[in-house]
Amino acid sequence: MFRLMLLTLILLASACSLRPGMEMKTENNLSELEVPVMRNGRMVKEKPRIVPITADLIIERENSRLQAVNNLPPVDISKAVYRIGPQDRLQITVWEHPELNDPGGEKILPELAGKVVDENGELYYPYVGNIHVAGKTVSEVRTELTGELSKYFKKVKLDIRVLSFQSHRAAVVGEVKTPGVQSMNETPLTIAEAISRAGGVNPDADMSNVALARDGKVYKIDVLSLYAKGNSTQNLLLKDGDVLYIPDHKDNKVLVMGEVGRQQALQINKGRLSLSQALAEAYGFDLNTARPEEVFVIRPGDMKPEIFQLNAGSPDALILADQFALQAHDTVFVGTAGVTQWSRVLNQILPGSFTSMMSLAATHGM
Repeated sequence: MFRLMLLTLILLASACSLRPGMEMKTENNLSELEVPVMRNGRMVKEKPRIVPITADLIIERENSRLQAVNNLPPVDISKAVYRIGPQDRLQITVWEHPELNDPGGEKILPELAGKVVDENGELYYPYVGNIHVAGKTVSEVRTELTGELSKYFKKVKLDIRVLSFQSHRAAVVGEVKTPGVQSMNETPLTIAEAISRAGGVNPDADMSNVALARDGKVYKIDVLSLYAKGNSTQNLLLKDGDVLYIPDHKDNKVLVMGEVGRQQALQINKGRLSLSQALAEAYGFDLNTARPEEVFVIRPGDMKPEIFQLNAGSPDALILADQFALQAHDTVFVGTAGVTQWSRVLNQILPGSFTSMMSLAATHGM
């Protein structure tokens, strides 16, 4: 028994060097572990800095998020009016001059009716020859063609309409019921209209992180705020060549580990999960083993890892936790209290004897 108690004292005396289980190790506000980081286009090793979660940090991050959401391509009002392009099929009707109209009239199949704009954006018409129509509105082409025909006919009255819209297209892919390419017509194609034409979104769609690829750039579109809050700034007009991608939310998870009631992976629903919500879903701190001063959020990022720390030792710190938004792939880790660590050491080394020994010591007043 004496030897057992002596071993226990030795272990307790050297407790600072025994730290079993998972633990965040820090040194001068830096992680003890070096991780791969992308710097200036190349991979290097660095120790991530541990940043305290404060009001200033939350304000800075929220302003950056709002700036990213509002960093949208400029609105081009001219795109609201359909402009004729190559492969469009036009029907031109000149009143009181049937010889200028399509021969056969209504007997012609719709897909063969009218005149097709060629690859150079030009259209051939009797008496006029080739006329450049690409990039012009129907009204502009009507005015120009009327002027040209008036050189040969008196009181020319004509009408133009687009039979087949083929020149301007946008793709809607991802979590929609009918993904594919959509042709643009005289009705401006907005993001909401494009999603509607695609049959709406699937149940697993992540509407808060929709991506719009345009002219070599990718923009984040918060379609959820458009639907839920009426934020019309997110309902952009699509233009030729745009690709709208609706991702799924299956991979939008946060891992909660350490001294919490239940370690688990949590789904981010409707675009937001705060640190306090994650802790609540995990049944809060383990009151017997947790160290609330050491609540860490490990964010891998895109080869730019970050580590944040919340000192939740006081209840008012939970206000900051409620305002700190988590991101997909974050890990929330709650540290272990020191006494708990040492008792686990003893239980691991002396699994059967430790408890009985401490009971015996208590009985004898030791």
